[in-house]
Amino acid sequence: MRKFLLAVMIAAPLLAAACNTIAGIGEDVQAAGKAVSDTADDTK
Repeated sequence: MRKFLLAVMIAAPLLAAACNTIAGIGEDVQAAGKAVSDTADDTK
């Protein structure tokens, strides 16, 4: 039980950091998609 608790205490901050990183990537991809969409609208 003690090893499990230690593993959870180590893994929790790593998982939270990974979640923030994935959210940041999603925002970057969304911004790139908006730029492409805006450019396509401007060239119509």
